[in-house]
Amino acid sequence: MTNAVIETILSRSASKYYDTTATLSDDQIRELVQIGTAAPTSFHLQNWRFIAVRTPESKARLRPIAWNQPAITDAAVTFIVIGQLVDTSVIPNRLAPLVEAGVMPANMVPEWEIPARDLYMAYPQRRRDEAVRTATFGAAAIIYAARSLGMGSTPMIGFDFDAVASEFGLADDEVPVMLLSVGPERPGNWKQKPRRPVEEVLDLV
Repeated sequence: MTNAVIETILSRSASKYYDTTATLSDDQIRELVQIGTAAPTSFHLQNWRFIAVRTPESKARLRPIAWNQPAITDAAVTFIVIGQLVDTSVIPNRLAPLVEAGVMPANMVPEWEIPARDLYMAYPQRRRDEAVRTATFGAAAIIYAARSLGMGSTPMIGFDFDAVASEFGLADDEVPVMLLSVGPERPGNWKQKPRRPVEEVLDLV
């Protein structure tokens, strides 16, 4: 069982060494985020946001509050991957393009909004958990898209969450889930590290 998508997944490894002279155009960055936003989200909430830290000045702001990790300044871009606390009142707006395109009948919108409201809005932990899930799905899509385009990536949770939120103007309902550096690599990066055997992590019932 092999194809280009599977090979992309199986060959991915977190990058340590980047080509520090390489840059990505704003259009290339937009393409990566567009691919990232094709990832699944609960009730089509799309409760994510991405800040592309790409200029030397912005990288210099981020690196000291990100444990001085070299990837912040070495990689072409580092995304601050943000999850937004679930707010189900946005669902009609999120679903409007589906209704306009004839994909979803308009009378189905409340059938999504009402159960979503019941599931999330009285439960702060669920709202936050979904923010983290959504942002992680988006980041994963960017990771594999970058790999398929011949670039490396480094997901990181080593940063001062409060400082990043303050420095880059995150709203009160936004969670900085991870940093994700992306860019052309230079030699020296490891291949994907061996994983635990499937027998240790899979139950067939």
